[in-house]
Amino acid sequence: MLQICRSGELSRESLPPHILVLPSKLPRLHFPCVARAFSGFNHTGRSFSTNPDFVEQGQKQNSRESRVSLDFKLQCHSRTLFSPARSSSGNVKKRRYGGVLPSILRSLVSDNDLEKTLSSSCENLNPKEQTVILKEQSNCERVVRVFEFFKSLKDYEPNVIHYNIVLRALGRAQKWDQLRLCWIEMAKNGVLPTNNTYGMLVDVYGKAGMVKEALLWIKHMRLRGLYPDEVTMNTVVRVLKDAEDFDRADRFYKDWCIGRMDLNDLELDSMIDFDNGSSSAISFKHFLSTELFRTGGRNPVSESFGSSDTESSMRKPCLTSTYNTLIDLYGKAGRLKDAADVFSEMLKSGVAMDTITFNTMIFTCGSHGHLPEAESLLTKMEERGIAPDTKTYNIFLSLYAGAGNIEAALEYYRKIRKVGLFPDIVTHRAVLHILCERNMVQEVETVIKEMEKSGIHIDEQSLPVLMKMYIAEGLLDQAKTIFEKFLLGYELSSKTSAAILDAYAERGLLAEAEAVFYGKRDHPRQNRGVVEYNVMIKAYGKAELYDKAFSLFKSMRNHGTWPDECSYNSLIQMFSGGDLVDHARELLSEMRAAGLKPKCQTFSSLIACYARLGQLSDAIDVYEEMISAGVKPNEVVFGSLINGFAESGTVEEALRHFRMMEESGVSANKIVLTSLIKAYTKVGCLEGAQHVYEKIKELDGGPDNIASNSILNLYADLGMVSEARCVFDSLKENGGADGFSFATMMYLYKSMGMLDEAIDVADEMKQSGLLRDCSSYNKVMACYVRNGQLRGCGELLHEMINRKILPDTGTCNVLVTALKKGGILIEAVRQLESSYQEGKPYA
Repeated sequence: MLQICRSGELSRESLPPHILVLPSKLPRLHFPCVARAFSGFNHTGRSFSTNPDFVEQGQKQNSRESRVSLDFKLQCHSRTLFSPARSSSGNVKKRRYGGVLPSILRSLVSDNDLEKTLSSSCENLNPKEQTVILKEQSNCERVVRVFEFFKSLKDYEPNVIHYNIVLRALGRAQKWDQLRLCWIEMAKNGVLPTNNTYGMLVDVYGKAGMVKEALLWIKHMRLRGLYPDEVTMNTVVRVLKDAEDFDRADRFYKDWCIGRMDLNDLELDSMIDFDNGSSSAISFKHFLSTELFRTGGRNPVSESFGSSDTESSMRKPCLTSTYNTLIDLYGKAGRLKDAADVFSEMLKSGVAMDTITFNTMIFTCGSHGHLPEAESLLTKMEERGIAPDTKTYNIFLSLYAGAGNIEAALEYYRKIRKVGLFPDIVTHRAVLHILCERNMVQEVETVIKEMEKSGIHIDEQSLPVLMKMYIAEGLLDQAKTIFEKFLLGYELSSKTSAAILDAYAERGLLAEAEAVFYGKRDHPRQNRGVVEYNVMIKAYGKAELYDKAFSLFKSMRNHGTWPDECSYNSLIQMFSGGDLVDHARELLSEMRAAGLKPKCQTFSSLIACYARLGQLSDAIDVYEEMISAGVKPNEVVFGSLINGFAESGTVEEALRHFRMMEESGVSANKIVLTSLIKAYTKVGCLEGAQHVYEKIKELDGGPDNIASNSILNLYADLGMVSEARCVFDSLKENGGADGFSFATMMYLYKSMGMLDEAIDVADEMKQSGLLRDCSSYNKVMACYVRNGQLRGCGELLHEMINRKILPDTGTCNVLVTALKKGGILIEAVRQLESSYQEGKPYA
């Protein structure tokens, strides 16, 4: 996060950019449970209470820290006199050079032939001037070309400063092979690395995400007999902090302070090979373990560090940048007291504070819910003559947004201009995200107008957020306008395009999604990204336009884009859900032939489809294919198979797969156990069904209505009235009784000759509003007819017709029975039956 420059200037960001991009998703920095509010600044004489809504989900610390209440006294009342450090976050003027350098630099920028320009103007430069030329090159390729030219000069003397510049450029460009060769060349030329060299290498490897490899440079440095200086130590701590290895970062810093460097945990055997994607056969691990450690001109030193004065002497940091890194480290680690101690030590030691110091402390306090303390820090910052910058206000904007205080967040947005600063891209991105997430359309448009007045354009990250808001509010014209306006000046990335497609697809706006996907752009890319195809395929699938989805999938390769695992997984699951099992199976085979690994969910969807269609042998084939592919089945897979066998009445197979599931360590859920009840119900096995039902009762939430209805149905078939009534009453108490539950109880009572009880259930079903379809009406009317309540049957029939529910064969049978019981002439009854058979259901 903090980029250290040896010249003493700070060219660093006070906070990672992701913090302010999505204010609603601020990272929560955890710390031990705070027993009471921390005291605030002593100079104010006030105590600020902790935000009660803040959920403290602290990482486990040692028991001592857990017991100690956090007394976060920043002690800004220190009387130490100091001058504020020059802020690095303001506008830094570009260094001006004298002599011939300005004209040479201009020529190098304007002339296409770099070597020709170098030959005509750079042959007689001294080493310092050569250094300036190297440093001012805009990219890695130009740095290397300029360096090669200097080396070709007759009187050129290799020096470590030039190699440092080249190594840094290569590392930032992640050209690891070239860096390796440059390192070897440096050693061959007798140029020995310095602290600057190692600090820079740690920095570039750390920023590339290669933390273990970065730390190996420190081990190499120690083997060379060099001890890290403060800047190098700071770089190592920062790399470990950014990798969230907080404990090791803290340990490294404290070891450095006492002159000890314990590197025993940095073993080469634990390193992972780094594949740089080039044609070189030399792995990164091989480079580290052979050429790197064998290259150099100094003899290794003893493992017993601390033998020299440099190693054994006590030391403490004196650079502002180091204290800033430590504050950020402890803040991210959730160790607020340690962060406060560093801040206080900075004051006591007279180390100059800068804007980054306060920005880091403000964010550390605020992100832990201590916004009053953050506000006090802002006041203290201004009292000490350190001017807040735009980043300071951005931090407050995001902190208040994360706390749900939108008015306070917007107030900080307005403050930026009031104090004479200007909102930057992070400011606008943050405020637009805040407003869009809450669908505050008018406020959003006010911000956009302010941006346009200042000549600032909407950035790409904000575009899908804005469009999603407009789409959600039904303002499709505004969404289209802002999209087209963006395309006039900028190219749309695949990721952003996919986000916009998804925003339309989620609302079922396929025509608009297609317009974005197929539309022409001023800056057309050669190929659309696979992520765009995947989103569009899912959109078609959601609309059940399977032919369109498959057609788009097949067209991908013709446009130079190859489907990935997501493409296949989506289509297979889509086809399986639509019972297009043959297409799904073919795609699964094609996917595996392409060397892509299907997800468990993909196999599961296909197995479920076969089981649903009763093709259990095919379901087993896919299951075995899944096992052979090394994909572990989950409870959904086993549940689909068990349910399929249960529906087919193959209880032994259902139980066998249940045992397989238990043996594989997969826990049975309610769905699986309910399927088992179904299986037992099919064969009338009461004991097995009851055993499984008792198991379900032990699970969280107990049995659902499906499991209860299954066991209820079994009790009804077996004529077990009291047991059925117990389950039915439980369903009603839990609000889970549905039409099936009532119909089952009516069936049970009727079959047992308990007509009054059947009528009571029928009335209760009617009053519960569960008469929603023809089948439910038929069951209640049949119950009334059976009990001789023909008027009630007639009233239900009229209600059914008035609700436009079309009678079916069951309705006709109930009416025929009712008419016969009512003494209607047999000819009239036959006429009714004839009308229904002729397709006149309302006769």
